[in-house]
Amino acid sequence: MPRTPFIVIGGFLGAGKTTLLNRWLQDAQGQRLAVLVNDFGAIDIDAALVAQRSGSETIALGNGCVCCAIGDDLAQALMRVLAVAPPFDAIVVESSGVADPWRVAQYALADPALELAAVIVLADASTLLAQAADPLLTDTLVRPLRHADLVLLNKVDLCSAAALEAARAWVDAQASGVSVLPTAQAALPWAAVSGAGWHVARGTPAQGAVAMRPADHGAQFESWSAAPQGRFDEHRLRAWLRDLPPGVLRLKGWLRSGEAAWFEVQFAGRRGSLRRAPGAPPGGAALVAIGLGGQLPVPALEQGLARCAAVNAPEHARAAPHR
Repeated sequence: MPRTPFIVIGGFLGAGKTTLLNRWLQDAQGQRLAVLVNDFGAIDIDAALVAQRSGSETIALGNGCVCCAIGDDLAQALMRVLAVAPPFDAIVVESSGVADPWRVAQYALADPALELAAVIVLADASTLLAQAADPLLTDTLVRPLRHADLVLLNKVDLCSAAALEAARAWVDAQASGVSVLPTAQAALPWAAVSGAGWHVARGTPAQGAVAMRPADHGAQFESWSAAPQGRFDEHRLRAWLRDLPPGVLRLKGWLRSGEAAWFEVQFAGRRGSLRRAPGAPPGGAALVAIGLGGQLPVPALEQGLARCAAVNAPEHARAAPHR
């Protein structure tokens, strides 16, 4: 029986994983992809950001770190996908920004119905060195690189040539011999991944299983989620994103700006963006913030968000901390 190609996308928070996945879905040219999305937080923002395309299926995995907290969810999702007839052309797993993609890849090594095609890790070239200087983040940044088939040094359009050279030298030092491709907007076409050249030789499942026995690194991080009510002012939100308090590594979600108008909110690498959403999100208003355990400034986030409420609009938000 032919085996289904299994591709894992990894990389730290805000590196461009969802952008890459959407690019592939739009570029698949008739191929049917099963997409499994893991978000670290109580609300599956990433799954809702993934483009829906005819013939493909998106499955949101449970809350937590896919490689150490929700293995059963991943196993059940894979069984469901592999039972579909006719079979999908490929399975793509977008692991959360704090997950180890190599541990996710073990499923393909152990299942004879799957073929591990590639482990692709993204890194934000514009913020990588600053993040790597934090000893609490070093392991989370380095571990995915060491088993990558390809590292996309992404967002090169946001950094100087000297900064790009320094980021590439750092990646080379952490994962000698791994292929590195500088990109902007995660511009790696699906054809480059689905071609036969990307099907790499791997060790036996037993060897792979012994290769990594890390601790529950997902416990290093915590997330805060909210379902903010009312409408929000664009200028206040932009000012808030410019001055988010230290400790916020990632912020994403949607907020209402008018009767039928919505904003998509993104923040990573100390940069924020606010853009008009094409329509109402499926679950309504939602925000998720991620930071290191004990360092996420939840009160400051709640107060800052409340100050962004439009005049004469409700300013409260239902928030639920999650770890």
